[in-house]
Amino acid sequence: MTKLHLLDSAILLLALAAPAAAQQRQEPSIAAALQENIQRAGINTHCYEFAPIHDTKAPKGYKPFYISHYGRHGSRSDWGASNYRDVALALDKAKEAGILTPEGDSLRQEAWKVFRLHDGMDGRLTQRGVREHAQLAENMYKRFPQVFRKGNGMIRAYSSTVQRCIISMTSFTNRLNEMQPSLEFQWDTGERFMDYISNGSTEEIDKASAKMLDELDRSYVPDTASIMRRLFTDPQKAREFVPDALAFEHKVFQTAKIADSFDVPENLYRHLPFDAVYKWSEGISMLIYMRQCNSVELGPLRMATTEPLVRDFVEKADEVIEKGNWTADLRFGHDFPLLAFVNYLGLEGVGDRMTFDEARVRWRGWENIPFASNFQAVFYRNKGGDVLVKFLYNEKETLLRGLQPVEGPYYRWNDVKAGIKGYLR
Repeated sequence: MTKLHLLDSAILLLALAAPAAAQQRQEPSIAAALQENIQRAGINTHCYEFAPIHDTKAPKGYKPFYISHYGRHGSRSDWGASNYRDVALALDKAKEAGILTPEGDSLRQEAWKVFRLHDGMDGRLTQRGVREHAQLAENMYKRFPQVFRKGNGMIRAYSSTVQRCIISMTSFTNRLNEMQPSLEFQWDTGERFMDYISNGSTEEIDKASAKMLDELDRSYVPDTASIMRRLFTDPQKAREFVPDALAFEHKVFQTAKIADSFDVPENLYRHLPFDAVYKWSEGISMLIYMRQCNSVELGPLRMATTEPLVRDFVEKADEVIEKGNWTADLRFGHDFPLLAFVNYLGLEGVGDRMTFDEARVRWRGWENIPFASNFQAVFYRNKGGDVLVKFLYNEKETLLRGLQPVEGPYYRWNDVKAGIKGYLR
């Protein structure tokens, strides 16, 4: 948890602004949350934060019997290894010229470390990602042992055809099997499943959001003078190796935001002024929100494309309720379909419906869609056959917007279905 350099006053005023709703929830501002843990600045490349687990006691007589799940793959390598290489090579040249500061030399070594760990493989699950899914599986098993009791262990597991998702599924199910060897698994992947496991935004959505995102990108320009002074003893001569300081600074950010996935212990964000970190972090968060979530401006377009996943969720749950033939349905995929799905369902927080301007100060991207983000619907039943469900997002009990629970976070399954039925074609 590293504090960075003093904030530029204009960025401070912008970042610390928060609407009344967020203040009532006593959430720290986005700027304060980033300062608390600067690794969060990567948003969807932020590694999963495991937190203490809390469960509200179920209504009397109800026991868990089935879990429906969607998990994003764990921590992975990023795209664009040229960013890490370009940073390292520029600093190599500065070192040869004798104008590199000790901090510049530290960044040079760290950038080469990230480049070597990337090893020419884009989008590859790292060992941290493997561990994340093993831990998530263990948490699920310990939290709901009744679901996985001996003799009640048929599990369906479906994955995106992408390797990082398949390996995430392997890590998750292996850990479940270690916890309960009597479990039986049906694993599958294939192009037919990609229709619901891996849906994304459309060209229409991307074009419509581009103008808002471009205006945001131009709204303020990060300080580049300070990073040049910190890295080079002669910033003017350094321009021979860094002709575009802003582009170089952004490549440092690109290097910093993936280092944690490789278990690199150094905090590379420390080389950057906070206004630069905040700008690019906000840009990632808003791009994701506008293109994948239920925004006021573009939400209806995006929600329509996730209906196959919603239908799969409902139909599989109904099948289990009627036939009792499966213990869990586990899906392993990507951040974009997961976000659209939970926004469609209306999960509070991650699925809040906001305008672009509201989302800038309220939507907490690092909390909503880090690596290994996960959705769990846990189904409960009493002896009379009445079925309740509660929703967990990133292992936290989460309410549905606009629907009254029976008690605590527990909803009648029929009420949940009635609330989404009208949206399904």
